[in-house]
Amino acid sequence: MFFRAVPLVLVVSSLLSQQTTAPAANPSGMYTFLKDGEFLQLTVEDARNVTGFISRYGDSDGDRGTFLNQFLKQGKLEGNKLTFVTDTVHAVRFEFSGSISRGPGKTPAEEAYYIVQGTLTDYRTSADEKTASNSRQVAFKSFPQDVK
Repeated sequence: MFFRAVPLVLVVSSLLSQQTTAPAANPSGMYTFLKDGEFLQLTVEDARNVTGFISRYGDSDGDRGTFLNQFLKQGKLEGNKLTFVTDTVHAVRFEFSGSISRGPGKTPAEEAYYIVQGTLTDYRTSADEKTASNSRQVAFKSFPQDVK
């Protein structure tokens, strides 16, 4: 009986070690974005679904300096793997693929308790309907949270 159980234990422990782990607590909150004053708001709705928005400054001729909100039209958190796609606002949409993990902050009341890092791609559609994309590696730090 012992020898039959050993392979099963090895298979189960191997599968468990390959799983990604979610952050210990709920990582919902505000995070830095590309420029000072811009931010990413993430809300983990349940085990997988993520909602939120990006608040950013417009950078085209028609909206330069205007504060724009772009809501996530789809977002998922599977373990620590985070993906999202925003709505298109003023011919720009964002896609993100990466992870969310604990950062150097010691408590949620400190900046960077969580870090969202990965690849952010922005897609811009011109007046002649051509779409250009730009990808970059990013790391967004959580804002300090009020702890009661």
